[in-house]
Amino acid sequence: MKVMNSFFVKSVLGTLSLLFALSVSAASVQDDMSREAIAERIKPIGKHYVAGKSSAAEESSGPRSGEQVYNKYCTACHTSGVMGAPKINNAADWEDRLAQGMDTVLKHAVEGFNAMPPKGTCSDCSEEEIQAAIDYMIEDI
Repeated sequence: MKVMNSFFVKSVLGTLSLLFALSVSAASVQDDMSREAIAERIKPIGKHYVAGKSSAAEESSGPRSGEQVYNKYCTACHTSGVMGAPKINNAADWEDRLAQGMDTVLKHAVEGFNAMPPKGTCSDCSEEEIQAAIDYMIEDI
C-alpha cells in the first residue's frame, strides 16, 4: 500500500508540475499574440504608388544641411572629380565656375549642366538645400 501511495503522490505532483509549466509557457505565447506584436510582424515593408497622386520624390523631405545633402547625393562625383566635377574645397576646380556668379552655379546645379544631373540626383531637394550643398563644398576655399 505504501508503494501505491507513493506512486499516487508522485503522479499528482508530476501532473501539477506539468500543468504549472504549461500555464507559464502559455503566458509567454499570449505575449507573442498581443495585437501590438502581431501588428509589428505583419506590417508592410514598403509603400505603393498610386498613379495621379504625388510621389515621395515630389514631396519635400524638410530642410537638410549642406553637409547632409553633399554626403548623400554629391560625394560620389565631387570627392574624386568624376567627369570634371569640381572637387570639394578645391579652389582651382571652382575658380571658373564661381567667376560666373553664384546664381549661375546654382542654376547649373538645379537644372543640370554638362555631366551634372539636375539637382545632382536629389529630386526632392529644394533650391535652398542645393545652395547649402554648394556652400558646403566651397566653404574652405
